[in-house]
Amino acid sequence: MVVNGDLTDGPVAPFKPLVYNVLIERNTIMPLTPKYRRILLKLSGEGLMGDRQYGIDPDTIERICDEVKGVHDQGVQICLVMGAGNIFRGVSSTAKGVERTSADYMGMLATVINALAVQSTLENLGVPTRVQSAIPMATVCEPYIRRRAVRHMEKGRIVIFAAGTGNPFFTTDTAAALRAVEMNCNALFKGTQVDGVYDSDPKENKKAKRFDKLTYQEVLAQDLRVMDASAIALARENEVPILVFSIHNPGGFAEVVFGGGTYTIIN
Repeated sequence: MVVNGDLTDGPVAPFKPLVYNVLIERNTIMPLTPKYRRILLKLSGEGLMGDRQYGIDPDTIERICDEVKGVHDQGVQICLVMGAGNIFRGVSSTAKGVERTSADYMGMLATVINALAVQSTLENLGVPTRVQSAIPMATVCEPYIRRRAVRHMEKGRIVIFAAGTGNPFFTTDTAAALRAVEMNCNALFKGTQVDGVYDSDPKENKKAKRFDKLTYQEVLAQDLRVMDASAIALARENEVPILVFSIHNPGGFAEVVFGGGTYTIIN
């Protein structure tokens, strides 16, 4: 269990059946305690689409939330930052004809839609959850207040951060790095479409090289674009490791949190 951000010698709850069964099938032996005590998970909007071309796939979001619950049940404090690529992306062709600042605000509002969907699914699974938005909208969620968010996690709640940083021209990746620093997280987890960082798109290039470990400088120098430069620089300055893994790999999130699985670490 966790008290004020630290693991104690208290009992460790059993894994949620879905996660546990997947790990058993893989012959994965999990250590007794998680490797990371407080983490931030960055979920892209695309990760919520499943096989759809747009919007939210209920089965996909339920599976992801089930895995988040499985890790949370082990006493890990979790916060999330939501993307919005499944609904609207300010810099995409969808935004043509829309002034950039307005387009970015539209994207921020889309992250709130995703955050509320994830909150509803988590609470249906019995996980107490709070949504905090960088753009105040008191009718649907709390405003972002750092000390309140930390206290929520200390009380065993999952906190979902929406609306990015609240400022145009900053991506949700930068928001994830910023919130990870502000929440004093041990690591930033980025769930992506592939199982790590590659030197090119593995879906287009069969010979793409996968990296197990990278430094912040190597990511910037090689322009690998796993996250934008501002996010990488912020994580580097504050020594927050970034772990990139596939959000579509059942049980993968739990494996990585406990020090196993397939991922790329940037530190």
